[in-house]
Formats: sequence, C-alpha cells, structure tokens
Amino acid sequence: MNTPKLLPWYAHKAGVSIERAEILWRKAVREATEETGWVGNAEYWGAAMDHFIHLLESERSTLCTPQVVPFVRSQYRIWRLPLLAMEDMFAALQDAWQRPLRAPQKTA
Repeated sequence: MNTPKLLPWYAHKAGVSIERAEILWRKAVREATEETGWVGNAEYWGAAMDHFIHLLESERSTLCTPQVVPFVRSQYRIWRLPLLAMEDMFAALQDAWQRPLRAPQKTA
C-alpha cells in the first residue's frame, strides 16, 4: 500500500518518525476499509485520511516532548521589558526637554 506523498510532512508536524507514521497510515487504511467496505473510492480515501490524522493527534498527545516555543516567546517578552521601559523613559525625557522650547514666549 502506497503512503501519501505528504506523509513526511504530517509526521514532522506531529513530531513522530516517518516509520511510525507509516505504521499509523497502514492502521488508518485498515480502519477505513473496515468502515467503508470499499477500497479506492473517494469516501475510502477521505476516511483513511481522517483516521490517519486522528491517529497522529493521539500519538502526539502521548509523546513527552516539551513545547519550547511558548517558553522562548515568554522569555523574549521578559527580556524586552527593560528595553521598552527605557524607550518610554527616553520619550518622556525628550518630551519634557522639548516642552519649554515649544511654549509660547510672552513679550513684555
């Protein structure tokens, strides 16, 4: 049974190996055959892909890989806080410095 051409992409997206994705594909094909009773029509392939995606999601939930991206984003925001505060302080100082220069001059 041929695997989908996008199987490596689905495997990488779910964080599983290509070999494990091929095993899950074969299981999805068996389940689709059992569900539809036909092989090769559009309903069969749609059911096979639905089962495959569901199996990949369940496989992904069993993996213990840490999700690093949210952690890195939060660290980036925390790292930028002093820079943003300094930028706001300099903008306030510049405004305070420019305010006397912009004030209208009273003539006597």
